[in-house]
Amino acid sequence: MLMATFLRNQCKQIIAATVMATTIAFGINGANGQESEQVKGAGASFPQILYQRYRTEYQEDTGVDFKYTSVGSGGGIRLFINESIDVGSSTLIPTPIERNQMEEGLLMIPTAGSSVAIVYNLQNVTKDVKISREKLAKIFTGEISNWSQVSPRLPNLEIQVVVRSDESGTSLILTKYLREITNGKVKAQRKPNWGADVFAARPQDSGVAAEVRRIDGAIGYVQTSFALKSGLAMARLENQAGDFVRPTVEATNNALAKIEFNEDLTTNSVADPEEGYPLVSLTWLLIYQKYQTQELLESTQELVSWILTEGQEFNEEEGYTEIPEDIAIRALEIIDEQLRVRPY
Repeated sequence: MLMATFLRNQCKQIIAATVMATTIAFGINGANGQESEQVKGAGASFPQILYQRYRTEYQEDTGVDFKYTSVGSGGGIRLFINESIDVGSSTLIPTPIERNQMEEGLLMIPTAGSSVAIVYNLQNVTKDVKISREKLAKIFTGEISNWSQVSPRLPNLEIQVVVRSDESGTSLILTKYLREITNGKVKAQRKPNWGADVFAARPQDSGVAAEVRRIDGAIGYVQTSFALKSGLAMARLENQAGDFVRPTVEATNNALAKIEFNEDLTTNSVADPEEGYPLVSLTWLLIYQKYQTQELLESTQELVSWILTEGQEFNEEEGYTEIPEDIAIRALEIIDEQLRVRPY
């Protein structure tokens, strides 16, 4: 609450001169033929649960519908390039080639941190499953194929590996970590070549979760809040310190405590943090720098400013971490300084 109040005051000082008190519609027609105020966003499944909460709270606060569709980080980047949405979302950092295709420019605004849960289905196992660093890598590269090889107390049951089939920030988070703990034997990729046969590849967290839930012996990976809401069992993973850690908000905060932000608010790698839960990342909104109208510019400023102030109050409630105060303030300054109406 204190952070939100402080940032709200900072926000007012930074953008009061440029942002109207009333958010302007994006021109989406409602059922009654009148313009309905709506901001269209799409992208990563990683922040989907949080953005659904933002949608509810933002509409209540402002009357504007922040409609968010989960299509994966790769899909969000493509839609942003095609200018099919008002704001994009990604847990991936766009490549230089992708940035060059963004004719209206790109600002990356961090909104939250979270973790990737390793989820499993062992119908006759009631205790937490602990997976060491070495054995996690061997599971996803096919070197371990039976649960009894993970621990002698686990059943003699074939491991059925379920992965994402689309370009995914979640896949990149996992393979970055596996690259670090295998000294580069695993490549960090959005759509990995696992180097071994997998049981199934499914799009989105929902597809992976459904397949893991269906198959006794399955293992997969999804964003932690999604795993919790789906009722999936989550493994305790070994971190650098040798502790077996659950993917809690506290453990995620510990892992992200020493993260360094670049000038453009992207971050350096957190592929193998020293403390806390090892599979963590931030997630970003993709914002255009140039807009066709002043109304579109102001609507974007209103939404982003709300997310970085009032919206942060809901992050931990939904299982996500908040953005550091100094970074949120810098993000507010950036959207004030760098958004323009074209031509200019």
